[in-house]
Amino acid sequence: MKCVYGPILSRRLGLSLGVDLIPFKTCNWNCVYCQLGRTIPLRNERRDYFPPEDILQELKTALSHQPHPLDWISLVGSGEPLLCASIGWVISQIKVITKVPLAVMTGGSLLYLPQVRKDILSADCVLPSLDAGSPELYRRITRPHGEITFERYIEGLAQFREEYQGRLWLKVMLIKGLNDTEKALSDIAKLLKIIRPDEVHLCLPVRPSAEPWVEAADQEDLRRAVAILGDGARLIPPVRGNFFWQHDESWADTIVGIVSRHPLEEEELMRMLSHLPSSEVQAVLTQMKASGKVQIVERCGQRFWCGASGCYPEEMNPQITVEVSHDEDKIQRRSH
Repeated sequence: MKCVYGPILSRRLGLSLGVDLIPFKTCNWNCVYCQLGRTIPLRNERRDYFPPEDILQELKTALSHQPHPLDWISLVGSGEPLLCASIGWVISQIKVITKVPLAVMTGGSLLYLPQVRKDILSADCVLPSLDAGSPELYRRITRPHGEITFERYIEGLAQFREEYQGRLWLKVMLIKGLNDTEKALSDIAKLLKIIRPDEVHLCLPVRPSAEPWVEAADQEDLRRAVAILGDGARLIPPVRGNFFWQHDESWADTIVGIVSRHPLEEEELMRMLSHLPSSEVQAVLTQMKASGKVQIVERCGQRFWCGASGCYPEEMNPQITVEVSHDEDKIQRRSH
């Protein structure tokens, strides 16, 4: 399938069926920790990248062949789902065809736009990112499109909280040496008082990162983060094991559809295939390699199966040209 994949076992959503609204790496951020590699080039145009009717038909087919009870349907995948101009229509139609709760996993970069906020108000849960509490760290970690200034980004999150009645779960990806210091965490804590999320999820980059120097924060850093960010912050541990269904595709095609959006550690992949005879496992791996649609990426001593289109350079100090804003944005506190 082109737009629907999984289900996968998500560390925040349980068993989740993914719906990908946009082509691979269509995003207005170039996050250093992105598991899909670098964003080249950055894109910030809202439009329908796939016919929305086709997306819905794929989802109907997937739901009709789903052997496991789902915890969530998640609009997530290859980039920034809010760049899909018809996301509001897609959400409304999903609500008609299923009672499975719907989540939108987003960076949150476009929430400063009133129409974008309106489009996702009926989602059951929205999960934006908040990896930096200052303009400088925002640029270093997120490397955004020039139109997505820090001020717009934070004001969008705060305004969405004012309008949204569902669950708002913020993700903080903790990166060693960047946003795990007392100062960086204190800056994030100040913004949490403005945005007022229902939950704060502390995550670690456990999958292949866009930049090879990215390291996960250590246990001391995590304790500091919980202490500074407050009782509402909790560590989201990695999950082991993924589930997927095999409709009318081969095992190889099914797995390629997953790793193109959700890279898998090699050990994890082998565990997923452990129910097959060893000869069939080898045939699946051979077919995947021969397809030219996967690559093996090494990060932190681990081998990951990823989509072939992902850009994972090995150089430690890459020279990257991205469009960024250098304005020192100022955030005004809101009183509630």
